[in-house]
Amino acid sequence: MHIERRSCTAYILWYNGHGLYNNDLEMKIFAIGMNYALHNKELHGTLLKPEAPVIFTKADSALLKDHKPFFVPDHLGRIDYETELVVRICRLGKNIPVRFAHRYYDAVTVGIDFTAREMQTRLREKGLPWEICKGFDGSAAIGEWVEKDKFRDVQALRFHLDINGARVQEGCACDMLFKIDEIISYISQFFTLKTGDLLYTGTPAGVGPVNIGDHMEGYIEDRKVLEFNCK
Repeated sequence: MHIERRSCTAYILWYNGHGLYNNDLEMKIFAIGMNYALHNKELHGTLLKPEAPVIFTKADSALLKDHKPFFVPDHLGRIDYETELVVRICRLGKNIPVRFAHRYYDAVTVGIDFTAREMQTRLREKGLPWEICKGFDGSAAIGEWVEKDKFRDVQALRFHLDINGARVQEGCACDMLFKIDEIISYISQFFTLKTGDLLYTGTPAGVGPVNIGDHMEGYIEDRKVLEFNCK
C-alpha cells in the first residue's frame, strides 16, 4: 500500500493495484435504525416511533459496490439483510433546515445494511453501541446511482430485494417514520455533511438471514440497481 500525491489536496491510495481518491476515503456512511413501524414491531414488538432518528455510522471499509461478492463472515453468527433506500449527499452542509434539505442530495439507490443479528441483540441488552454488528467490512452493499430528478417524488419510491429470484423484502419510502429531508436536517446538527457522504434511510419489515450461495438483486420500482453474490 502506498499514497501518491497528485496535488496540494488530492492523493491516491494504491492498494492491490487499485487507486482510491482521497474523497472516497473521507466519505462518511450514516444509517438510520427503527425508521419503519412494522420493522420495529418484528424486531422489538412495538410500533412506537422513536423521539428522534436513531443514527449510527459505518466505517468506509464497510462499503461493498461494483457487483463485488459479499463474503459471509463465519465468526459473527447469523447475518441478516436489511434492504434500504440510500441517498447520496451532493454538497457541504451544516445545520440544514428541513425546508432546504432536498437540495443536499442528488441521487438514490438501493443498499443492504448487513447486520450480525445475534451480536446486535447482545449489544442492545447491554446498552452498547451497534458499530461492530453493523459496521464490519462489506456490511454496506450499495447499488448503482439513479439521479433523483428522474423520479417525481423520491419519498414515494417503492423498492425491493430478490434472493435467488424470489422477492423477500419490499418497502415504500412513504412509510418512513422520519422522512429523508428530516433525517438530513437532523444529522447536520451534529455532523458536517460533505459531498459523497451516504445515508442509509432504514429498512422496512421483512429482514432475514443470508447464506453462502445466495444471489442478491435490489430494485427501485422496476429498475434493477443492485446485484451480487454471497460467498
